[in-house]
Amino acid sequence: MTLHVTNTLTGEKEPFEPRDPENVLLYYCGLTVSDPPHLGHARSWVHVDVMHRWLEHLGYDVRHVENFTDVNEKIVARVGEDDIGESEADVAETYIQRTIDDMRSLNLLRAEVYPRVSEHVPEIIDLVETLIEKGYAYESNGSVYFDVSGFDEYGKLSNQELDEIESQGDPDERTEKRNPADFALWKAGGVDPEAVEEHRHEGVDHGSDPPKGLIWDSPWGEGRPGWHIECSAMSMTHLDETLDIHVGGRDLVFPHHENEIAQSEAATDQQFANYWLHCELFQMDEEKMSSSLGNFVTVAEAIDRWGANIMRTFLTAGSYNSQQLYSDETIAEAEERWEQLERGYEAAVEALDSPAASSKVTDESLRDEVDGAREAFTTAMNDDFNTREAQSALLSVATAINRHLEDATDDSGRDTETDGYDYRGLRRAVETLEELGEILGLSFTGETTGSAELAGDVVDLVLDVREREREAGNYERADELRDELEALGIEVQDTDDGSTYRLPSGE
Repeated sequence: MTLHVTNTLTGEKEPFEPRDPENVLLYYCGLTVSDPPHLGHARSWVHVDVMHRWLEHLGYDVRHVENFTDVNEKIVARVGEDDIGESEADVAETYIQRTIDDMRSLNLLRAEVYPRVSEHVPEIIDLVETLIEKGYAYESNGSVYFDVSGFDEYGKLSNQELDEIESQGDPDERTEKRNPADFALWKAGGVDPEAVEEHRHEGVDHGSDPPKGLIWDSPWGEGRPGWHIECSAMSMTHLDETLDIHVGGRDLVFPHHENEIAQSEAATDQQFANYWLHCELFQMDEEKMSSSLGNFVTVAEAIDRWGANIMRTFLTAGSYNSQQLYSDETIAEAEERWEQLERGYEAAVEALDSPAASSKVTDESLRDEVDGAREAFTTAMNDDFNTREAQSALLSVATAINRHLEDATDDSGRDTETDGYDYRGLRRAVETLEELGEILGLSFTGETTGSAELAGDVVDLVLDVREREREAGNYERADELRDELEALGIEVQDTDDGSTYRLPSGE
């Protein structure tokens, strides 16, 4: 079965055909780094990661680019708050690092590159100049706006008519624009102080001198790039004028993605993206999980509490374009599903590596069920990355393993020459869980209970205790602590500057 995806641009489920039969250009609209990442962000991350993994499984070379928006009034609003940073750049750096840490803790594949807006202002200015030269944009009081009336296909993604679209941008832009629906490509001056105050956290007082954001020189005077132009410039810089897949949240269809299409296609005369995939929003108490609403659970909190495997089991329990609810009940269900997978895997490995695993025992039911699960998994993933059904296929493997082990241990009336476990069947089951589980980002062989950072903190604590034992002359106990760490795969080396260690691979 060929991979089919639901294309927001056409409203249809279509066969996926990349421009290059061997390569896929995938762009994902990344975070505005103004707050700690939450599970709403993690949901999109994980689904984009699964798309990346499945496309590679199908044999494509995936060029995956994901941006950081590090220029925004929301970031400026955090300046001076809780020692996060004393400038827009400092705050962005703080949250970019936290975002990267969270990405690694969720076992995400690395993108080819993570471009930042602040690094691409020259490319943004070049793109704006092109749009002015081609008659699609105009300068007004040092700002530059895109003329939506000049782009005949404006509204094709969101299925809106131009005369039905309300004014875009800040109210103070209205006197500068030819059409209320025109949008800013370049904004004159610095960040609007009122916008900064609007986004500051309750209880934070910037005083009479609100923080100022970064500004750059341009042909139209000092200013800052508009929001929408950023993704066009970054994606075309690192991928191409036409993308195969553009992914983002459902809430970005309009105006962000609509405006990306207009400015990109006006500049290049090429289709900007062939397939638009949109992740549905995470629901929490019947509202979307959002930093602005304050109703979120951070990625770091979730990983420390449940670990990566349970969180990825939870996040892939629904497909990317289906709504999902966060609650204690849905987390508990995911925990139960992961434990079922883990128990099945561990039981299969134990039986496989036991003397009871026989080269002559054949359980056709086990083998058929494993093969059927592989087929069901493939069918699900080729059906618009249906992770819900793919996860069900994995669970059927665990069920088949448990049934086989139960039957093998019930030896009443069995022929002793054929007693034991089906070695080849169990090996196939284990390999299936490892291979297909990896596509969902699940790890059956690595650490599953928390982040590497937490593991390192625990090792540091044990080494501190060990050092105190040595200082007290309790060398035997100190050696025992070292041996216990090394039994867990943690290599400890004593140097003149103290003890160092290395965690097992994957930590």
